[in-house]
Amino acid sequence: MFEAVEELVGEHADLERRLADPAIHADQATARRLGKRYAELTPIIAAFRAWRGTGEDIETARELAAEDPEFADEVKQLQARREELTDELRLLLVPRDPSDDKDVILEIKAGEGGDESALFAGDLLRMYLRYAERVGWRTEIIDGNESDLGGYKDVSVAVKSRGTPAPGQGVWARLKYEGGVHRVQRVPATESQGRIHTSAAGVLVLPEAEDVEVEINQNDLRIDVYRSSGPGGQSVNTTDSAVRITHLPTGIVVSCQNEKSQLQNKEQALRILRARLLAAAREEADREASDARRSQVRTVDRSERVRTYNFPENRISDHRVGFKAYNLDQVLDGELDPVIQACVDADSAAKLAAAQ
Repeated sequence: MFEAVEELVGEHADLERRLADPAIHADQATARRLGKRYAELTPIIAAFRAWRGTGEDIETARELAAEDPEFADEVKQLQARREELTDELRLLLVPRDPSDDKDVILEIKAGEGGDESALFAGDLLRMYLRYAERVGWRTEIIDGNESDLGGYKDVSVAVKSRGTPAPGQGVWARLKYEGGVHRVQRVPATESQGRIHTSAAGVLVLPEAEDVEVEINQNDLRIDVYRSSGPGGQSVNTTDSAVRITHLPTGIVVSCQNEKSQLQNKEQALRILRARLLAAAREEADREASDARRSQVRTVDRSERVRTYNFPENRISDHRVGFKAYNLDQVLDGELDPVIQACVDADSAAKLAAAQ
């Protein structure tokens, strides 16, 4: 493991030298690529230097302890610290998800429960929008189909980071654990007798694909246009601006009607289609991969029930990792980090176990 780190130390030093050259920044694409790699390596190099320095400190403390027994406790403390750094370094060396820095398209769909499910889908949307606001991401609602009571039958939102995110802090790195069925238990607004109902909404999180990652043959597309419905201004129901795209080889269907322009709706629909095709390719690769390469959390991402939101108890439970807290109101207001971090920690522990 540590021989591999020595190679990374050399790469890190070379990147630092290249990035210090003003000429490299004339090519912004190259500068971003080198900067991203430098940011990935910096925590590894810092941990390695701390690990190596602790080893030197242990030797010094042992020499002193041979003359003065009071230094024996310091040796034990330094050894414990070195074990912590060893685990930290092992975790940092586990291969990262190549999509961690990507932006995402997040889709929420109402499920069982009728109007109540649509209202819950709207609550989930607000939760993610508030969370994005808290961490400094940008959001853009691409398409949405509102319900009669103000919720959403389905909605798609793009979530984008600002600038280059720190390792492990990209949009996909944090939100990829949100995919699955989210269940709510509460008294619906439409319930006259105060009975608690259970309903659900589905969340799908897709890393947004660049044009170069997913090639779409125009001959593989069937594009239909139709009149928009719902809120949207004077052009709604008067022009054929809504677009439905069917990818014939896979049968994936994407529609968009939020924009007044047919061209804009087509571009938005193509964004979603690219993300879905990229996700399909990733899933195919996962199926072919060995079990050791699959993380504990990712394999249960689309299980029937990933999380329960219990309003009477103000409780949120993540069933994949055993997380439970009684601050549901705060979570729905965007304080989602502790819930996500529980999934990140479980994923990291599984990867570390597989790497050993």
